[in-house]
Amino acid sequence: MRTLLTLLVLISVTATTAQELPPLPSDYCHWKADHLAIDEALCGLKGNPARGRALAIDPHGGNCIACHHLPVPEESFHGTIGPPLDKVASRYTEGQLRLRVVDEQQVNPFTIMPGFYRDPRLANRVADAYWGKTFLTAQQVEDIVAWLVTLK
Repeated sequence: MRTLLTLLVLISVTATTAQELPPLPSDYCHWKADHLAIDEALCGLKGNPARGRALAIDPHGGNCIACHHLPVPEESFHGTIGPPLDKVASRYTEGQLRLRVVDEQQVNPFTIMPGFYRDPRLANRVADAYWGKTFLTAQQVEDIVAWLVTLK
């Protein structure tokens, strides 16, 4: 029975990927992961660490604090689902951090972390407001990455 279920899942995935996907949003910047990193800034944008910090704690922005402990002492609630991000830049390069924000499933296929700049055509069970869109803009991703690289 398990073999049959696995076969059905594989057929379903193959059929889904074989279908023609709708076009990407016009402002979507293509990215490429190489060696578990995206070394080039999305759209060639430069991030702002202060904006990135604000986005990381904004419940309507990146909301990183919902799942991660952050070095943000003025906030009383910090999540514990994801790993703590204190000193994260001493563990990962800028490119590795960017990939994790863009699409953590490229690193860990079993993660529950959303891909904040993942190809929106691959989204599954997304709120209507986000259908066909990325969760964050390329600029917002670069702002968060700019802040994360300061955490050494």
